[in-house]
Amino acid sequence: METKLDKAAQCFATWKTTSFAERAKIIAKAGELLHARVNDLAHTMTLEMGKRIAEARGEVEFSGNIMAYYAKNAETFLADVELNPEMGEGHLESSPIGVIFCVEPWNFPFYQLARVAGPQLMAGNVLVVKHAGIVPQCALAFEQILTDAGAPEGLYTNLMISHKQSDRVVADPRIKGVALTGSVAAGRSIAAAAGQALKPSSMELGGADAFIVLEDADMELALKWAVWGRMYNNGQTCCAAKRFIIVEEVADQFVASFKAALAALQAGDPLDAQTTLGPLSTEQALIDLLEKVDMATKHGAKLALGGKRLDRAGSYMQPTILTDVTPDNPAFREEFFGPVAMIFRVKDEAAAIALANDSDFGLGGSVFTRDPERGKRVASAVDTGMMFINNINWLDADLPFGGIKNSGYGRELGAMGIQQFVNKKLVRFIKANPPA
Repeated sequence: METKLDKAAQCFATWKTTSFAERAKIIAKAGELLHARVNDLAHTMTLEMGKRIAEARGEVEFSGNIMAYYAKNAETFLADVELNPEMGEGHLESSPIGVIFCVEPWNFPFYQLARVAGPQLMAGNVLVVKHAGIVPQCALAFEQILTDAGAPEGLYTNLMISHKQSDRVVADPRIKGVALTGSVAAGRSIAAAAGQALKPSSMELGGADAFIVLEDADMELALKWAVWGRMYNNGQTCCAAKRFIIVEEVADQFVASFKAALAALQAGDPLDAQTTLGPLSTEQALIDLLEKVDMATKHGAKLALGGKRLDRAGSYMQPTILTDVTPDNPAFREEFFGPVAMIFRVKDEAAAIALANDSDFGLGGSVFTRDPERGKRVASAVDTGMMFINNINWLDADLPFGGIKNSGYGRELGAMGIQQFVNKKLVRFIKANPPA
């Protein structure tokens, strides 16, 4: 660990003065290699954490697009900003701050890395990364991609360290910023350590996103997004449909169709492209999820579908629907990280907004209505970092990703993502005598 941190610090001393054009050659090449190796990388991902192979390929392709996006746009995003002071001239210039420590999760083993590597390396920073313990081969493969793209030693480095060692890294004076995607508990721990060391940080900590269906929604469209939004990555996604808030007028129709669609999913080998229901990432993840569902039912929730593990080899869970989850039920404020949906019936739009906002999380959310202006009104009224109207499509490098409340702070991707760990320096020129 000591050797790697020292190499990273040495690399920053030269990388920070490297031109955008030279940085872009390496980052763009890394994007090309991700596309070229998509099948091998996707196969490794599926073996390590169980993602269905088609989704794994899509993730690698998107990761390559992110690298290309920042190789193309970083210089524009970080260009000097001219100011208009009352006297003289002034501008803001952007400069990298140093070695950034990234702690990343297993659910998107390449995408999570690309969305910090693309912007931060193009900004002139250097990364040391603690990836999740269950995807070490993905971690090694991503570092190799950058090495093969021509990255200098120390530019992007895996730290195969424990959680306890992470605190030492955060406190190390060579580390100048911290980025974490993970649980609320991990975020509190790492953010506290970064705050103690007076280092900037960004935290993406999950969510319990509302999926609002109003009475004028296109039900066929809403159903398609409901299934995708809950079952993408087998439900192991931070920004995903988790709390289905349905206006009473259309609730029976939606619930019946949603239940039938989830029940029709077929479990199988995630390497088989025909499989529509994959396993959870680990056996412990399955055990934890089953315990949460059991706790919910013990506090009065009803099972409309599923609730048990599948009788087959592997860590598979039945697609599950919970109803009648009341505010005094612990499940009401939980995040179910897997194929478990909670359905709530509400009287009208106002009640839907109120319930959507009654959450400790604030990552994403969606609303379905045939009236675009109504959709915008609801989107503006929901307290969250991202809202989607008639979709849940966050898969675009130009869209800033992040939340509020227990979902964390800071943004990744888009023009905002590259600003997270740069110094915004004011430079002013004025011909004047000092104040009297």
